Formats: sequence, structure tokens, C-alpha cells
Amino acid sequence: MAILGALKLAPSPPALAGAAPPETSTPARSSVHFHLANAGAAALVADPAVAFIVRPPFTYPALFLLSSQGGGPYGKQVTRGQDLTGKDFSGLTLVKQDFKTSILRQANFKGANLLGASFFDADLTSADLSDADLRGADFSLANLTKTNLSNANLEGALVTGNTSFKGANITGADFTDVPLRDDQREYLCKIADGVNSTTGNPTKETLFCS
Repeated sequence: MAILGALKLAPSPPALAGAAPPETSTPARSSVHFHLANAGAAALVADPAVAFIVRPPFTYPALFLLSSQGGGPYGKQVTRGQDLTGKDFSGLTLVKQDFKTSILRQANFKGANLLGASFFDADLTSADLSDADLRGADFSLANLTKTNLSNANLEGALVTGNTSFKGANITGADFTDVPLRDDQREYLCKIADGVNSTTGNPTKETLFCS
């Protein structure tokens, strides 16, 4: 190990005939341990790849090098499990943003890039997702009641049987490759209308409405 190789301890002087064996000094050992600890800690701090707790046999506080960047690119702010009622995210780039279990009632996502974002178990009641890029977004267990999805692109988005679209505006929305339950599809087909301005796909066709 480079750290240990760099520490050179002076060789002990030869024992004199009849002399008592030299006593091992506790302070000296502590000093060596201290220097080793410092050298080891310095090397670990200099290595950006380290992200664990170091517990060597030396006596010094544990070194915590833990990274916490919550929520994704939105200003490094935590957006998961938060009350974000009425917040304005319109036009923002929020690729793979984590909104899991957040309260997003009346939130404004108009025209936002939400590619691959997660709204797992989130409450989006009356939120504005119009013109948003929602390709590959996760709406599993989400509440989309009265949500404005007009002209949104939901291609490949994930939903579950418990995802609620009751009262949603889906005019011009693109549901290509969205795995809907039969009763969800039946309900959406009753209110489907329009053509998505980005993909050119009629909403009814993307829902396979008869």
C-alpha cells in the first residue's frame, strides 16, 4: 500500500549486552497510529470514488463520505415525498425527475420535459400536464383526477389498474404503448378527442378505441 510504504520508521538501535530490553512506548505506538490514520484519511478524501464508511483499527472518528443529491436535476432540491401543491414547473427540463409519493395538486407542468420522470403514487389532482413530454414516465398508482393531459405525449408511460384518470382532459394526448386496463381504456375512449400536435397521432387511435 502506497500510504504505508511512504511511512519510514527508524530502525531500533542494537541491544547492548546485559542491557534490559527496551520498553515499548505506548505514546510512540499511538503516534504511529495517528500518522497512519491521517495518511489513510487523506488518501480516502482525495479519492472521489469512495462512498462508504471507513472503520480501520485506528482510534479516530469514522469517516463519512456519503453523497446526497435528492430529487434529480431540479436545482438539486428534493422533490420526492414532498408537498408541492401549486408549484410552477412549466417549461422546465425535468428528465427522470423523482416525484414519487409527492402531493402535486394544481402543480403546473405545462410544456415541461418529463421524459422518464416518476410520479409513482403521486397526487396530481387538477395538475396541468398539457403539452408535456411524458414519454416513459411512471404513473403507477398515481391520482390523475381532473388532470389536464391535453396534447401531452405519454408514449410508453407506465400505469397500473389503480391509476385514476377520472375527469382528466386528454384532448390530443398520445397514449401509444401505454398498458391500460380494459376499464381504463373504455373510460378514456369515451372522452378521447383530438390529434397530438407533436406526433400527429389521433388520441382515439393511440387508445385503440373501436
